[in-house]
Amino acid sequence: MAITVLLDIHLKADCLTSAPSMLRDILAGTRAFNGCLGVEVLVDNEDPVHLILLERWASVERDGAYREWRAGAGATQLGTILASPPVVSKFQTAGDI
Repeated sequence: MAITVLLDIHLKADCLTSAPSMLRDILAGTRAFNGCLGVEVLVDNEDPVHLILLERWASVERDGAYREWRAGAGATQLGTILASPPVVSKFQTAGDI
């Protein structure tokens, strides 16, 4: 079953100009990862350092494999532009509502 993951991040204010390039590079790897159904980047209208990365994954297992890869061989420098640790929330579709 497909899942949706929200990655809630806050950028350092002094990284606003460099962040888009870094995020493009990081998200190229995310989008190419087996099981990724897509990623959208949402920017808070009131606070441009607040972003939500809306990720769709083919399954919980594919998302888990991706998170393992990012913690190891696929690690990035994302943490260098973040003002605080990211918050990850995972959702599945409530098909009977």
